[in-house]
Amino acid sequence: LNIDNVGALNDAVMSGRADELVLVSEALHEQNVSEIAQQIAQKNSRIILIAGPSSSGKTTTSRRLAIQLLARGISPYPLELDNYFIDREKTPLGEDGKPDFENLEALDLIRLAQDIEKILSGEKVQLPRYNFKSGMSEAGDVIQLKDGQPLILEGIHGMNPRLISDRWAGAAFRVYVSALTQINLDRHNRVSTTDTRLIRRMVRDARERGYSAQQTISRWESVRRGEKRHIFPYQENADVMFNSALVYELSVLRPLAEPLLRQVQYRAPEYIEARRLLAFLEWFLPLDAGLIPANSIVREFLGGSSLKDFKIWRG
Repeated sequence: LNIDNVGALNDAVMSGRADELVLVSEALHEQNVSEIAQQIAQKNSRIILIAGPSSSGKTTTSRRLAIQLLARGISPYPLELDNYFIDREKTPLGEDGKPDFENLEALDLIRLAQDIEKILSGEKVQLPRYNFKSGMSEAGDVIQLKDGQPLILEGIHGMNPRLISDRWAGAAFRVYVSALTQINLDRHNRVSTTDTRLIRRMVRDARERGYSAQQTISRWESVRRGEKRHIFPYQENADVMFNSALVYELSVLRPLAEPLLRQVQYRAPEYIEARRLLAFLEWFLPLDAGLIPANSIVREFLGGSSLKDFKIWRG
């Protein structure tokens, strides 16, 4: 694409190359996911662990990987670790006194271990489903895998050796997902990978969880502390790394993020950060979300993903 800075990105948008930008970027993603699926197939892995920091696109990556495995005759079941959150009132508190959802102990590890053992042993299992609005765990699907059918576990703690028992560790393939932004603002300043993830999260939180931009920003420092403590130390355990960043994504997120950021009140502690992000987004010409394919990782945050309710298991 020959786009390594925002000026080149904006020039491409203005010159009518938006379709090319989107489609080639998505093709490169699909190529990378396909290569990972091929490695998993060759190793005949029983558990596929997908992990990474907040808003790195783990859920969409796990489902696109599942589709690539299906194309190779392998039928995995994707299991989202987010559904194993304990009830919000029991969630461990961070240093700021707020619930620390990035803490491994925020997951019901006992139930998770029991479910994995039963699932991989071929038993029927009632899965949990976490309701982010109520903060409560609810009943999810009942599943039973066929003999040899692999399991995909997706969540921020997938690289942590405590997540699965030693019995299954040798049968696992670990994929680390991170949005490593490859574009610069200018010759001297890179686009912050952290800012990209924060904007992704802000847009998704507003749509799915009913959070304001102020709420997302206020939680972000706790999220970052949790990542440094619970996620980044284990990234070297990965068998492969997948870069979920897309060169065009901030252009398409801008029209949705800006109204949210403008709602942050002047006297709020998060106001300065909101103004900084608004100034940052002004570098990018907006791009129509209608150009984005329904299976794109960006759709996980924009909405309209064809993979949101995607399931392989059919009963």
